[in-house]
Parts: sequence; structure tokens; C-alpha cells
Amino acid sequence: MSEATAVAAAGGEVGRASLWDDAWRDLRRRRVFWGSAAILAVVAVMAALPGLFTATAANEGCDPNISGLGPSGDHWFGTDIAGCDLYAHVVHGARPTLLIGVAVTLFALLIAVLFGTLAGYYGGLVDTLVARLTDVFFGLPFVLGATVILVAFPGHGVWAMTLVLVLLGWTTMIRIMRGQVIAVRDADYVRAARLLGASDGRIMARHVLPNAVAPVIVVATLNVGNVIVGEATLDFLGVGLQYPQVSWGLQLGQAKDSFLDHPHLLIFPAAFLSATVLSFLLLGDAARDALDPKLR
Repeated sequence: MSEATAVAAAGGEVGRASLWDDAWRDLRRRRVFWGSAAILAVVAVMAALPGLFTATAANEGCDPNISGLGPSGDHWFGTDIAGCDLYAHVVHGARPTLLIGVAVTLFALLIAVLFGTLAGYYGGLVDTLVARLTDVFFGLPFVLGATVILVAFPGHGVWAMTLVLVLLGWTTMIRIMRGQVIAVRDADYVRAARLLGASDGRIMARHVLPNAVAPVIVVATLNVGNVIVGEATLDFLGVGLQYPQVSWGLQLGQAKDSFLDHPHLLIFPAAFLSATVLSFLLLGDAARDALDPKLR
């Protein structure tokens, strides 16, 4: 009997295919999934190709004589305190906000999958080292820890912020990944593969990881929204991205002192930020419900 046949007979690959197929069929029936995906698709295109939405570059054509104007035909979202077109800034602000959120989550997911799988599969000393290191970083507050690091190293950009947020944002996913691997490492299909002589690397890649990664993907989807909120908070506090860079968090920070006189400065970037974060959260909730048979 081949390894694939033995594993399928033990409930491994057949169960995996059924889980993902059933989850996709369930997601396709959810309006929340399609609504969230549509909003995120628009934001992603806005971030990748801002020229499709505005011909004005960031910080271009600013005129102090028209600072703080409300929405009009010439300036759809009005102008900011420096006289720059707010609509153009909102469009260009999508790129760093979305880039940091997605990049931080992908790098954190990679760390969690790699070391969580090793710790859960091998246990012993490897598990102890990963668990103690996770405990150390888990004790560092996300926003407060990032604030301290960013204040200590001024002049940072998008990738420096990404590195700092990755450093503080991988702990939850690695704990979930480790627990899932522990739950499946002694399953019948894993034992069947081991008895047939499959190497540890092959077992982890072909049988353990595909059957353990679903909850981590759900958490990662939710985590993108949380990272975006954290990045916007750091920008708002003045320790994140700095002028002349453009982001939604920076726009909120610049609007906080003039909200009563110029409410449009806060309303428009806040609306885009809220819609993006809410879409990621709803997408994560939909994925969780679809991947957990007990919630259907």
C-alpha cells in the first residue's frame, strides 16, 4: 500500500480536501463574505494603482490659500490644513496602511507556521524554547512596545514599522499553531505515514500542516485589521510614519486639533480606515464559521 493510499484510508487527505471544499461552498453563500471581499478589492486596487482614482500625486498642488475647505466639485473631500486635496491624500494613504497590515501579518504567519509546527511536532527542548520565547514577547504590550522602540529609533519608514510590528505581533498565532499541531500529530493518518517510512519533513508538510493551519489562517485574517488599527494608532500618536509620507493614521492625527472647525478632515480618512478594518474582521469571522463545522 502506498503512503497516499494509507493516509487517505486513515482519514487524512480526504478529510483535508473535504474541509476546504465544504468551507468554500459555505463562504460562497455568505453575503458578508462577498461584501467584505468587494470592499477590500477596491482598497487593494486603490493601494496598488492610485492613478486609477486620482491624477494628483501625494502632497502635490497644495495651496495654503484654500486650506480647510469643505467638500466641493473641485475637491470632493475638501482640502486639508496645508491646502492639499484630501481625496488624493485618502487614496494615496491606502498603500502604506494596507501594505503594513498585510506584510506584518504574512511575516508573523510565516514565523508562527514554521516554529509552531516544529514546537508542536517535536515537543521536548524545542517546544520549551519556543514556548518561553513566546511568553517573553507575549508580555510586551503591542502599541506601547512599538511606541518605545519607534521613539528610540526616529526617522523610520514603512519597512522599519513593519519590522517592529512583526517583532511584537506573532505570539498569538504561534500558540494556536502549536496547539493545532499537537492535536493532529498523533492522528491515524500521521501514524500511517510514519509507519510507511515518510520523513519528518514530509509528514509535517504533507499531513500535519494542511490539517492544522486552518484556525491560524482565520486568526491571520483577523490580525490584518488589528495591525492596521495599531499602525494607525502609532501614526495618530506621532511615533509612526512621518510627513511627507501619507497614511490614514497620519491624516487622523493632523485632524484631531481642528475637528470642530473642519470635521471633514477626520470623517473621510476615518470612514475608509473603519471600512477596511471592519471588512477584514467580517472576512475573518466568515472564514472561521466556514472552517469550523460546529458553527455551521
